[in-house]
Amino acid sequence: MATPNYSYEKRQKELAKKKKKEEKLKRKAEGKPDLPDDDTPDGEDAGGTPPPADPAP
Repeated sequence: MATPNYSYEKRQKELAKKKKKEEKLKRKAEGKPDLPDDDTPDGEDAGGTPPPADPAP
């Protein structure tokens, strides 16, 4: 049986990590948010309707 090539596995893991880091930096440089699902900052409502007004006393 062949012995596992740990140095190859380690190199592949390092390359994947480097690629992921470069993609993250690229996204950051473009000014896009990390999470594409979160289009509204601070949890604001994107529906466009204002909250109900308080009744005057």
